[in-house]
Order: sequence, then C-alpha cells, then structure tokens
Amino acid sequence: MAASVSGKVVLITGAARGIGAETARVLARRGAKLALVGLEPERLEALAAELGPGHAWFEADVTDQASIDAAVAGTVERLSGIDVVVANAGVANNGTVAINPPDALVRTIDVNLSGVVRTVSAALPHVTERKGYVLVVASLASFTVLPGMAAYCASKAGAEAFANVLRLEVAHKGVKVGSAHPSWIDTDLVRDVEDDLKTFREIRSKLPGPLGSTTSVQECAEAVADGIAKRKRRIYVPRSLAVVQALRSLIVSPISDVGIKLQARKAVPALEAEVAALGRSFGSATVAAGGDEHAGQAVHQG
Repeated sequence: MAASVSGKVVLITGAARGIGAETARVLARRGAKLALVGLEPERLEALAAELGPGHAWFEADVTDQASIDAAVAGTVERLSGIDVVVANAGVANNGTVAINPPDALVRTIDVNLSGVVRTVSAALPHVTERKGYVLVVASLASFTVLPGMAAYCASKAGAEAFANVLRLEVAHKGVKVGSAHPSWIDTDLVRDVEDDLKTFREIRSKLPGPLGSTTSVQECAEAVADGIAKRKRRIYVPRSLAVVQALRSLIVSPISDVGIKLQARKAVPALEAEVAALGRSFGSATVAAGGDEHAGQAVHQG
C-alpha cells in the first residue's frame, strides 16, 4: 500500500509563504489536517480558508518558546494531536560577516536553528505519542558554502546535525526523523536576495548543475509531501543534490577553496558595497519582529 498522509495532523512553521504554504496545500489535497504556524495572521487565515474545513492556524514566532508552545497546545486542542511536525520557518540575511550587524547574523541563526529546536521540542511529546515523524527543513547550504551566506550556512548545517542526532534519540520510540535539503526554490526569500543584490545573482549563475538551478515551489512542495508520507530520512530538491551531499568533503576542501577565493576577490567587495547601499539586512518581504530593522531584527517565515 502506498504511503499516505490522509487523516494525519501536520504542524508546519513558516506556513504563511513559500515552501511552507505550498507544502500545506499539497498535504491538504492528500487528506492531511494542517496546523499553520507563522507571523502573518492575514496570510495564515486566508490559507486556512483556502484549504477548507478541518484545518487551523496560529500566529507564533519560533524564536519565542511561549509563542510556539501555545501554537502546539492549540493544535492539540483543536485537531486532537500531532502526527508530523515540519520545522520550516527560515530567514536569510544579506551580505558578509564584515558588513552585516551582529544582530542580523544572530537573528538568522536564531530563527533557522534555535527556532527548529524550539519547535521540535514543543511538539515532540505529541509526535512521540503517535509514533510520528519530525521533518527539519535544512538546505543545500547544510553541506555547501558561498560568500555572503555565513550565518545561513551555519544555521542550516546546525539544523541538519540536530536532525541527525534526534533521529538516534527517538528511534526506539517509533519516531522517524528526516531533514529536507532544498536548493534554490522560487520563493519570496530567494527572489528578494536576487532582486536586491546583483552580485549575488551573478555568483549563483556561475554555479554548476543543481547548485545554481532554480526549482519551482510547487515541485519542491510535492517532493517534501512525498517525503513526509514515506517518513524519509533525507529529502533532496532536486534529487541530484544527493550526489552533491555525497561529495561534501570535497566541496569544503582546500581544492574547492582555491576557485571560490579567486571569484570572491572581486565579488565580495562588490557584494558588500551593494548591501551597504541597500541599507537593510533582510529582504523586502521580511516580516518585522520587533527591534531595529536596520540592525537585522526582522523575520520572514516561509
């Protein structure tokens, strides 16, 4: 019998936009009941209405434990439990360590890594009760490097490591854990970076094969939904990234560094000048989450 999500309760963070929203649509069409969690209540409410009856939405910031705890409790109350938790909320700051305010770098790590930890920790007792599935949405950046992405790569590598260890901790309880590794997906997050930073767009255009290609959000969501149904250990989007992952030691080797450094010699100063002129640390679709936006206190979930 084919794997199915019909009747399963799936909680997704970063559900207002992008991968989170589109994955929710695919899962709902396959019969799952969705708990949509994010920072944009109007978008979440509209998506829940679009999906039809039997779904719920909760405004929550994954960097605030009380907030995510409340979303989990609300899901259990309204949908009677949680079978799957998808820790998807993520952000990407603009530019290098030298040009970005420390708060922007830390905010990226806080959302992408600490947010995963907080989300999974809150939902895990309920997922364990149903011998369910945990999916951490990591990235191609978990095992590759690129100038201008230090905090993002660090956060996604950490998210992958968290999933790898959690898998071992809960296996005897019947819980499965997977990590998803999308490449460049056609979402607001990716479009914002490319619209804002010509140099970054040029750097990416020179990357070979799946390292530089863009996948539609619909194709990504179908792959993620398939992985959830099959409780997969790893989900690669596109699938060819599995080869890249297998070569990760070479990607971060001194041999690889030589080529990247040659390109970075000109590209990094140009990138830093563009970020300085831009005057902000995150994309224009970013949702403010308090503090000074120019110092990087902003979040875009999805």
